[in-house]
Amino acid sequence: MADIQVIREAFSKREYLFTAHASDRAAKRAIRSGETEQAVAAGEVIEDYPQDKYGSSCLISGVTEAQRPLHMQVSYPPNLKIITVYEPSADEWESDWKTRKT
Repeated sequence: MADIQVIREAFSKREYLFTAHASDRAAKRAIRSGETEQAVAAGEVIEDYPQDKYGSSCLISGVTEAQRPLHMQVSYPPNLKIITVYEPSADEWESDWKTRKT
């Protein structure tokens, strides 16, 4: 599983990239890069995808300073990339935003 501290450190130094897909999704969803940094700083890894077809990655759940919940799929360091970012849906996630509804 990815080490959230290593990811937080990279984000705090702005040592990450948005994929084209993540940039497009962030723009459509009005998610600013500062919000992603806030969510990672307060977030935790909730799912791990070591065998993902696009490379090893994980799903981070965090909340911005404005209390906006965000999920981000990020690749493992050292080449940290945001693969996608979205605001989790209450239809799919429990109120903690960390547990999928069954």
